[in-house]
Amino acid sequence: MFSIVDVETTGGIGGPTRLTEVAIFRHDGRQVVDSFHSLLNPGCPIPPFIQRLTGITEELVADAPTFAEVAADIARVTENSVFVAHNAPFDYGFLQKEFNWLEQSFERRKLCTVWLSRRIFPGLPSYSLGKLCRSLEIPVSARHRAHGDAAATVQLFEMLLNNDRQGLIQLKVKN
Repeated sequence: MFSIVDVETTGGIGGPTRLTEVAIFRHDGRQVVDSFHSLLNPGCPIPPFIQRLTGITEELVADAPTFAEVAADIARVTENSVFVAHNAPFDYGFLQKEFNWLEQSFERRKLCTVWLSRRIFPGLPSYSLGKLCRSLEIPVSARHRAHGDAAATVQLFEMLLNNDRQGLIQLKVKN
């Protein structure tokens, strides 16, 4: 079982930055079997650069739940699964940080689609999500929004599964 995740944030992983959106697609290796998506009220200002990049404004998240209010849903949809994300250390690190602030543990095995893409599809001009999706003809709606990017990562992950001749995914899942 895999949980394909994307998050949007108020900035980089360090410091008091917070989540503003999370999207998770639970995948059984063949298809999506469950999902979770929510805007989140970070309880802190969203820098103008981030607002321009994501379109997520303080007004948009004013009535959204806090992370604490959705933590149980996130834990449930990712439970007993491999955490999959494009640049997994970033997304995983943010979720882990948010759970730590709630004094809760969040431990999942991780699989990074950037790492996998470089090995399964070598020689592409870029492995950033947008450019990689362009190279592989994966449509992306709502770029730099958690749901749109996670949905594109689902399609990318399915391509990786179908083209993994070296068994890299199974190797990572077992370890």
